[in-house]
Amino acid sequence: MTLPISILDLAHIGDDGIAASFRDSVELAQKAERWGYKRIWFAEHHNMPSIASSATSVLIAHVAAHTKTIRLGAGGIMLPNHSPLQIAEQFGTLETLHPGRIDLGLGRAPGSDQNTMRALRRDPMAADTFPQDVQELQAYFEGQSRISGVNAYPGKDTHVPLYILGSSLFGARLAAALGLPYSFASHFAPQALEDAVRIYRREFKPSAALAAPYVIAGVNAIVADTQEEADALLLTAKRRRVAAMVGGGRTFTDAEADMLLESPAGQQVLNMMRYSAVGTPSVVRAYLDEFAVKAGADELIVATQVTERAGRIRSFELLAQAMELAPSA
Repeated sequence: MTLPISILDLAHIGDDGIAASFRDSVELAQKAERWGYKRIWFAEHHNMPSIASSATSVLIAHVAAHTKTIRLGAGGIMLPNHSPLQIAEQFGTLETLHPGRIDLGLGRAPGSDQNTMRALRRDPMAADTFPQDVQELQAYFEGQSRISGVNAYPGKDTHVPLYILGSSLFGARLAAALGLPYSFASHFAPQALEDAVRIYRREFKPSAALAAPYVIAGVNAIVADTQEEADALLLTAKRRRVAAMVGGGRTFTDAEADMLLESPAGQQVLNMMRYSAVGTPSVVRAYLDEFAVKAGADELIVATQVTERAGRIRSFELLAQAMELAPSA
């Protein structure tokens, strides 16, 4: 099976700081462009010391200015944190500067904790109007504003493609009703993947934006030259993740982190990474081919839990080779 393969860049902040994270994102995008990846998305997260993509549209603009052909976008913008008009202006600007290269994935979660949500001045009920906000945003891009006398400049008539992101059945039904492509966050929320995709495909209504259902499924991958190296990278990722999510970010010895992994809370964290391809290129290729069928995916978007720069770049290079992507000239 040959599917388009894309990257979810988690914009990890390492020991060398935020500026280095931005340089790493540019480097990965430039190489991914040469290796044949379809798109790179960045996600909106706030108050997370390990993720540098909080100002998502700004980071997209920076990476777009240093690349030529690869599609770039948000995976996603948490729309209830913003007014649709502001997002139409931001992404209309991006599309005008980099025509034909910009995607806009939309989610309804806060992308943060409750205190940070209040700091964002987010209305706790904002998620309830997500469907209407998506339609308002889409209308700005189509030059058919739903608010009399108000248009997005830039934004009007830019036709930025929208994607509904989700980890539950709600997003599947909304994407189907609006006739939009659907991206499921199975790289961290695996439970409802098959049910959500089944509902989306069954209920899909063709639209001016999309004639047939289109599913992007998230999956983790760690690819290395040997299985032993890939397994070691995975163990490091598990320890770091459980320390952050269960241990409150405290520093643990490897033995202490392993004890956390064995706890019920640790097992719950590990289940978030259920869909993970780990190993040599041939092992990962076999896993992803099988996963794509299981997920009913038209495209895979791959995240990696490898945070060390050289290992992360090498993982995506080997993945491109394994999936036989077509390198650009």
